[in-house]
Amino acid sequence: MKFGVIGSGSWATALAKILTDNKCQINWLVRSQKIADHINKRHHNPNYLSSVYFNTTLLSLSINIKEVVAASDIVLVAVPSAYVADTLQPLSKDAFYNKKIISAVKGILQQNNQLLNDYLKEKYDFTLQDYFTVMGPCHAEEVAAEKLSYLTFSGLDIQTANEISSKFSTPYLNTIVNNDVYGVQFAAVLKNIYALGAGIAHGLEYGDNFLSVLIANSADEMAGFLRKVGARHIEVGIHEDEDPVTHKKNANYAASVYLGDLLVTCYSLYSRNRTFGNMVGKGYSVKAAQLEMNMVAEGYNASRCIYQINKEFKADMPIAETIYKILWENVKPSEGVNHIEQFLV
Repeated sequence: MKFGVIGSGSWATALAKILTDNKCQINWLVRSQKIADHINKRHHNPNYLSSVYFNTTLLSLSINIKEVVAASDIVLVAVPSAYVADTLQPLSKDAFYNKKIISAVKGILQQNNQLLNDYLKEKYDFTLQDYFTVMGPCHAEEVAAEKLSYLTFSGLDIQTANEISSKFSTPYLNTIVNNDVYGVQFAAVLKNIYALGAGIAHGLEYGDNFLSVLIANSADEMAGFLRKVGARHIEVGIHEDEDPVTHKKNANYAASVYLGDLLVTCYSLYSRNRTFGNMVGKGYSVKAAQLEMNMVAEGYNASRCIYQINKEFKADMPIAETIYKILWENVKPSEGVNHIEQFLV
């Protein structure tokens, strides 16, 4: 397997570290020749996770996406959702022919409110059978520190998903495989929105007791939306037959990639979305919070995308809708959280 990594932010850098720790050769698309030169000379990314040092003999760095994709069997897309379309734009319609794609995108492409697989189908006629996702719960900073973490790989082709996941398994990283491609992607989108809400409440100086109730109700709301869009394995405590090879229970909504990722994103100090929400709760404008962070909080654009998508599915989502209104319709954070309180049980 020849891997191509598209992106040079913290998540892309963490995933590149995992692959090279397993001695995988990677073709790595970075933003500028300056970054490429720095990594080749200094062996680390100058902008993100600079404590991670690479064996550069395993890296082929490029600023040309056509070269990276052409040289790779499996293309790992790890750029913020807002930049995916522009990043892929130079590619021809048949650029992904006979290749696999792994999405590490934890957001929705806002131009048409699409998940990456739907965008790839429309733009490149790319089949879902060759599409895989890699989701958390897993913060890039903890990968850099080699703290035990978990990654979930989803794909309709379970055999290939297992083969891909084996390339990411290390002493500090456990991998899990399922086939719930839509469910894990929507869960990853929603957990960022709810983490913004948790951050807003924290910024308003609500305590842990309130946050626990807010997050528990967010989990319930998320499960309701996932059910509406056709995701399976929603009921906590209910599992299909165990895996015949590993003898583990098959994952359901309570598993790490769904509920676990929601919890860590809402509580962790590494969470961009929680940090962004905390700033808004403390009185920062959205623009000021964006400038202060200088990093992308996926939940911001996702809140509007999900609000629009839910006009079709009509799931009961008062928490997500209120977070959207705080961020996009100038509802005061204090008034928004007071409104949310009415729906918590």
